[in-house]
This record gives sequence, C-alpha cells and structure tokens, in this order.
Amino acid sequence: MDKLRSTLKQFVRDWSEEGKEEREMSYGPMKEALLSHFSDIPQEERKNFRVLVPGAGLGRLAYDVASLGFACQGNEFSHYMLLASFLILNKTERPNMHTIYPYVHTFSNLPDRSSMLRAVTIPDVMPTLPPGSAFSLVAGDFEEIYNGESDPNEPQAGLWDAILTCFFIDTAKNIVNYLRIIHNILAPGGVWINLGPLLWHWENNNTNDPSVELDLAEVKELARMVGFQIENERTIDATYTTNSNGMLVYTYRTAFWTARKKILS
Repeated sequence: MDKLRSTLKQFVRDWSEEGKEEREMSYGPMKEALLSHFSDIPQEERKNFRVLVPGAGLGRLAYDVASLGFACQGNEFSHYMLLASFLILNKTERPNMHTIYPYVHTFSNLPDRSSMLRAVTIPDVMPTLPPGSAFSLVAGDFEEIYNGESDPNEPQAGLWDAILTCFFIDTAKNIVNYLRIIHNILAPGGVWINLGPLLWHWENNNTNDPSVELDLAEVKELARMVGFQIENERTIDATYTTNSNGMLVYTYRTAFWTARKKILS
C-alpha cells in the first residue's frame, strides 16, 4: 500500500499540471545542463547522442529529454512505476484523460477536507514524440542491466553520451558499484548530470541486506577516484511528491553537479 500511495503521488509529480512547479525544481536544471553540454550540436543532430536516465520512475524526465531531440532510454526497476508509465505512455488518447484522487489515503496535515478529496487529471500533455524519435524504457535492475554482464551481445561500455541521475544514486546498496558502472558506460568525454539528496534507501533495512552509506563529501571524493571531473556544483532546494495544499512540505537541499568522464592520455 505504501508503494501504491507513492505511485499515485508520482503521477502528480510527473504528469500533471499541478506537478509542473515541482518538476521544474529538479528536471529544469538537469535539462539546462544537458543542453549546455551539447550546445555546439545542431538540434537536428541530437538524435545521434544517447542519453540514459536510470531510476526513471514514471518516465517524464526521460520523455522530456527525448522531446529535446536526444536518443533517450529510461531504466526502472519498480513494477508499480513500470505499470503506471505504461498507462501514460501507451494507453493515453488525449491530455487529462485520466482522473485520480492521490491524497485520499492521508489524513494528516490537511487544512480542509477538500485538500484530501480533490481530483487531479493526468497527463498534462499528450505523450507523443515526432516520427523518428528514439525513446525507450527498459525494465530491470540498473546494476544487472548496465554492468556489461547481462547481455554479452549488447555491451554497454562507452555507449552513453550523457547519464542523468535524479533522486537516484541514494537507491544504491553499494554506491561504489553505481559510480563504477556510470563511469564505465559513459563515452569518453561524456557527461554525468546528478541532482538529489542522500536518503540512503537501504539504511537500517530489515532484510539484513548490506548497505554502504556515505556523506556527500565522501560521494564526491569517490566519484573523483573513479575517474570523474566534477563541475558546476551547487545546492538546489527541491520538493518530492508534495501535496501543494497540505500543511507539511519537506524540502530537500539537493546536491547538483555535472561531471565529465576524464579522458586518459
């Protein structure tokens, strides 16, 4: 039920008019950084550059990147997210086709009853792309798919020109593995664009899974040791699946950076 409630709120964040402001907090700076990195590439040639969005959730960031003209692939593990994104991307005939009530399961921090019972329509846009666009979503675990061992006939090393991680790297059980894979699958000179907190998902888990939790300074130092040159660092305040009419708002002081894969001479 927790995952179900979370998915309903993800609909609001990614595919509603109400979620636009929250999307701009996170997706806006990432898309700007992507366009800046490829500013010398004509728009009609962006289709030749491959962008990966792991932890794509309901697919809006990946869809937006594809809308900019890049060849984009999203990756997601959660069946809840995959089924929900399938509904939006493949079973939608018009904007605002679906009506949901994403806040009816929560009774706390409500200024009035209408804040709990209000409807939200999705999606805010018709999720179609121009003919010839390259856009895909791949289901499965990030480490298993992109570590180069899952499919010997489709090596991932050096395949991606850009990788966008939004609220993603803290889903790692072992952040060392994530950074090694990101570095390995980036093309030489490729860019890794990150935005998110460090809410380590496996900390104090009740399944006895081993987990590595680092602070931000340690994560950045590890990235440098792996082979990244970190640039454009700043802190960006961002919310995540917030009820805009509620009495409680969590604001993350997210870490943003772009990082280039060093070219070894």
